[in-house]
Amino acid sequence: MAKKTVILTGGAGFIGSCFLWRLNREGFNNVVVVDDIRDDLKWKNLLGKQFINYFQKDDFLDILETGDICGVKTIVHLGACSSTVLSDAAYFLKNNYEYSKRLALWADAHGAGFIYASSAATYGNGSNGYDDSEENLDKLRPLNIYGYSKHIFDLWMLRKGLLRKSTGLKFFNVFGPNEYHKGEMMSIICKRFEDVRSGEPLALFKSYHPEYRNGEPSRDFIYVKDAVELLYYFFTNSDKTGIFNVGTGEAHSWNEVAEAMFSALGRMADIKYVEMPPDIRRNYQYFTQASLDKLRGSGCRHKFTSLEEAVKDYSSYLENNGYL
Repeated sequence: MAKKTVILTGGAGFIGSCFLWRLNREGFNNVVVVDDIRDDLKWKNLLGKQFINYFQKDDFLDILETGDICGVKTIVHLGACSSTVLSDAAYFLKNNYEYSKRLALWADAHGAGFIYASSAATYGNGSNGYDDSEENLDKLRPLNIYGYSKHIFDLWMLRKGLLRKSTGLKFFNVFGPNEYHKGEMMSIICKRFEDVRSGEPLALFKSYHPEYRNGEPSRDFIYVKDAVELLYYFFTNSDKTGIFNVGTGEAHSWNEVAEAMFSALGRMADIKYVEMPPDIRRNYQYFTQASLDKLRGSGCRHKFTSLEEAVKDYSSYLENNGYL
């Protein structure tokens, strides 16, 4: 395979830096990283990674559109604001929607592949299921502006006919190394690891849904190493186009996640339940589970890491430096 240039937006972020690690393992070093590094944690995700250039995201589109980057094989667009509590709609639309449109149009005009991150947040409360067929898109009703910004880009790609030659990936609950910089958006495993290791109980939100007991709301949790394997599958199979779920196809409760954390650290489970903040409570997803029919139909046979094995593996990173 010719090693032409790969543009990787969000390349210093969580999934992006892990995907860069995966590319490097396969000898893909001709990577242009695009991100927004303004804190003292995110840059550490790039330590030990191989790439040929770095650009700040606010500068990059003008650089790209003026023709200063040549020989682009694929744009892997993972850069976005993923906060589910930020409420600045104008920022989300500019950062997640308008920016993505310009990248997609450039890729189409220059014959480059285009892979982008969508989100399971587009599914809203799940009342219309978790089917990743394009026919299902118009039925979806996201619960927050983040999910909406991803959803309208999916719809735009569909209506422009670009999904026939591009790939959108709906990431479910991804956790693993390189997420330190995400603040409140870190997984509970990362946020509460030191508490559990130091002997404290683990606090989980109470349930406010009559069908779910405390700790029993469930999500499709996928280890970042599995997520980047699926991403790499589509990167190396450019004929697999359209929208695909990136999840395990299994839902696990928050109690199960907590129990896996305690088990990894050799402790008996010690869980307490606390009030959920009202601003989160209003739009809380109580259940997600990816449908994998379309993924498996594409020929992908990846075997996912079990929740227990993934938490144990991640714990080994958190006990050291937390980075992949």
